[in-house]
Amino acid sequence: MNIDSFETVIVETDLLILGGGMAACGAAYEASYWAKKHNQRVTLVDKASMERSGAVAMGLSAINLYMGLKNGKNSVEDYVNYVKNDLMGIARDDLVANIARHVDSSVHLFEKWGLPIWKDDQGNYVNEGRWQIMIHGESYKNIVSEAAKNALKELGDNGSYYERIFITEPLVYEDRCVGAVGFSVRDNKFYVFKAKTVLDSMGGAVHIFRPKSVGEGLGRSWYPPFNSGAGAYFTLKSGAEMTCQEVRFVPVRFKDSYGPVGAWFLLFKSKATNAKGEDYMQTRAGELEKWAPYGTTEPTPTNLRNYLMLLDLEEGNGPIYMRTDEAIRELVAQIPDAKDAKRKLKELESEAWEDFLDMTISQALNWASHNIMPEEAPSEISACEPYFISSHSGASGAWISGPEDLAPEGHFWGYDNMTTVKGLFAAGDASGASSHKFSSGSFTEGRIAAKAAIAFCVDHPEPMDISEEEISGLKERVLKPMKLFEEHHAYSIDEDVNPHFIKPKMFMFRLQKIMDEYAGGASVGFKTSEALLTKGLEYLQFMKEDAEKLAAGDLNELMRCWENVHRLWQAEAHMRTVLFREETRWPGYYFRTDHPSMKKDWKAFANCKWEPETGEWTMIKRDIID
Repeated sequence: MNIDSFETVIVETDLLILGGGMAACGAAYEASYWAKKHNQRVTLVDKASMERSGAVAMGLSAINLYMGLKNGKNSVEDYVNYVKNDLMGIARDDLVANIARHVDSSVHLFEKWGLPIWKDDQGNYVNEGRWQIMIHGESYKNIVSEAAKNALKELGDNGSYYERIFITEPLVYEDRCVGAVGFSVRDNKFYVFKAKTVLDSMGGAVHIFRPKSVGEGLGRSWYPPFNSGAGAYFTLKSGAEMTCQEVRFVPVRFKDSYGPVGAWFLLFKSKATNAKGEDYMQTRAGELEKWAPYGTTEPTPTNLRNYLMLLDLEEGNGPIYMRTDEAIRELVAQIPDAKDAKRKLKELESEAWEDFLDMTISQALNWASHNIMPEEAPSEISACEPYFISSHSGASGAWISGPEDLAPEGHFWGYDNMTTVKGLFAAGDASGASSHKFSSGSFTEGRIAAKAAIAFCVDHPEPMDISEEEISGLKERVLKPMKLFEEHHAYSIDEDVNPHFIKPKMFMFRLQKIMDEYAGGASVGFKTSEALLTKGLEYLQFMKEDAEKLAAGDLNELMRCWENVHRLWQAEAHMRTVLFREETRWPGYYFRTDHPSMKKDWKAFANCKWEPETGEWTMIKRDIID
């Protein structure tokens, strides 16, 4: 394909929202309200189609963050303590509290827009756990994206959204983020978005570590396999300070199909046992005392539940089962009337299947193909490969300004959710240290960031100019993989074997192998050390050199090339920060075999920053401020 055929499209706006997931939708909805009041332009750019974009793409069976503040059962302080405990003490109180105090209003909006939420006979939401409410959520993302698009349309010429455009690079002018560049994955077009301010709400990352599912199952994950670290790449390349890059999330899921287990633990009150029928949370309870104070509180942190399961597996007590059959029998046994019990059994069967039909259809197919009836037989569960998803139980993202009324000294610098780069805001998976946002919290954080970003636009009306020379250079760099392929693909009869370039799939496999073996992936029991990390970083430097030889035969492969570049940066930030934090704080997510315990002097944030002018990395240790 001749890259000279690519048209350059320049779009000028005031607020540029990058992403199409829940945070981006929240940002578009809120920004449109304030933009209308201040005559500002808002533009949203999504890699996919907003209706099925982001971590909620396939749907959900529950909203995992609803405070229910009006009923008085929970408080913002309760939630902050819960989040901080689950992350073994590492979280920003001000950021978590800011989301928690606003999230209920977002959930009420979802219901207003048509999301069916389970209710009991008294009209109250049905809780799955303390913070979770059940929904009929197959169309959750469609409903929310429709509201976001309608809000942008109400701005008339001042509102717009672009889909199927892959954002590759930030535009930074005089230490201020003033836009982004990317390309269409459908047409031969190179896009330049110029803005007064940018809100990064792009996704986290999967496929950095070698997945457990191989062959036809490659890419099957709980979490869209299309998230490739764009959120972190954009803030890193802009020169923003990052936090918690060492915190990866290792979810326990139903084996092979990656169906989430939350509803079974919280709603059905199911237990997980080893092959002997032993509940490892009870038989290994003594291990938790080693990780006090977090291991001895309720609920047990997610990583420590993983840790106990992994100990059982290391002793040969696998496979691990979710006792779906026992859970359903116990729930039915509580009903004395036989007719009522039979009706309840049918309801539970229906709910069991709907849990996956709402969000992980492959799990329902897996049950069917293996002749598994969940009310009759248990199902295997397993720890997955690591992900980077700060909206869930991870925390990796940009170091951002907290709200003025809650942020301690040094944690507020003018505008909520602004990164350390002027004019660059972050929300959802792109912002760090505010775990357990989930779908509703990400939407809410998008609203918070967008309101502040519009204020920044109003306060900084001056346009930022990007030279034609810089745009031309960026276009050449972004399209380079296509040029390489065009020049050299005829050299060999097999495109995957060519001394002049490397194809994106082969590059991804190499990255996954390095991360799996040297950074503590699933195949090595999530264990790593200084020696392994140092060697892994050496291999990543080779990969950075080889990234200059990535080649693409079409637009889809061009997207895959740049996804790999983004993954590579997230991988390096992760390795460097795990090496910097000389302790094991999250057993079950990863183990530093050379520093196998938690240390008091590391109850701190491990931050990092890539310096655009020098290309060097700076590691920063910041205090936890309660």
